[in-house]
Amino acid sequence: MGRLLAVSLAQRGAQVDLFDKGNEDASGSAARIAAAMLAPLAESVITEDVVVRMGIHSLPRWKELISQLSTPVFFQQEGTLILWHRQDAAEAERFSKHLEKNCRHNSQLSLPQKIDAAVLKEIEPSVSERFSQALYLPNEGQLDNRQLLNALLQELKRLGVSCRWNVEVNPDQLRLDSTYQGVIDCRGTGAKSSWSSEASSNTLRGVRGEVIRLYAPEVKLLRPTRLIHPRYPIYIAPKENDIYVVGATEIESDDLSEMSVRSAMELLSAVYTVHSGFAEARILEMATQCRPTLKNNLPEIRMQKEKGLADLMLINGLYRHGFMISPAVLDSAMELLETGESNTALELGLSINQIASNTEANVCV
Repeated sequence: MGRLLAVSLAQRGAQVDLFDKGNEDASGSAARIAAAMLAPLAESVITEDVVVRMGIHSLPRWKELISQLSTPVFFQQEGTLILWHRQDAAEAERFSKHLEKNCRHNSQLSLPQKIDAAVLKEIEPSVSERFSQALYLPNEGQLDNRQLLNALLQELKRLGVSCRWNVEVNPDQLRLDSTYQGVIDCRGTGAKSSWSSEASSNTLRGVRGEVIRLYAPEVKLLRPTRLIHPRYPIYIAPKENDIYVVGATEIESDDLSEMSVRSAMELLSAVYTVHSGFAEARILEMATQCRPTLKNNLPEIRMQKEKGLADLMLINGLYRHGFMISPAVLDSAMELLETGESNTALELGLSINQIASNTEANVCV
């Protein structure tokens, strides 16, 4: 969010300084570890309607945002494939009915398509020998998160944004600097103290995720693929050059230690059941990070105005849907900065919390 906003503001002629306690490679950020799947229908099974609506809004916006960058970013919109083993057929049926229910509730979602072995062989031949049926979710997409972070970095340089890497700052201190008209806080889990107050119960926490990056030239998956399983449903996100990001785990913890043996074994054994070519894959990286998550598991923007201080905008709580919904959050934030209100947030249901001086008024729009 920080890089997206800095680029958008600079494109509009604003003078922008960006402070980041990490380096320009974004190491140590949840954004670098993410799989960056753009799948509002698939995620509708486990998230709220507001997040689904934001995901639908964001898909076409990603195309526009990427087209404005001078450095190419891998983006595809070839849908999502849902697979399951025979013993998990009942779980798959429940999953399918849940998706169909959500589509009836939201007409902007495309109905899942039940496909047989013949169609599966046509659209995803590499898994057709092991699976005789699947669900296909049209219109869903993905991008390469690391390419995007680099492309945004190059754009920041091109636009002359002053980037202060490896510098940790307190937004409240920046507000005292008369140089700035406004300060935007996009620190993720680094902003815990700013989201903890007696006036608000919507506190911030970290939710641990673990992913494995594989180089698997024998595997030729064409689109993000999810495996239904009652205990460890996994996702496989194919990137360019035979790279695959595999993940599933979600742990209520802000622990950033290395991946557990159990998680590694479950992820690798599950991915092997999808395609035997993963047996000869090379493990490039086992990574962990914590997703910034508010108590209600929904994103929120807070605005704070105080006399004598620069205006403060806090953006947080994108949770496991950061890439899927960030263009919607970006559009809402830009409207707020330009006009003081946001029709996008109102239409999508994104929570905007206006804070004035020492009093707080919740305005959920």
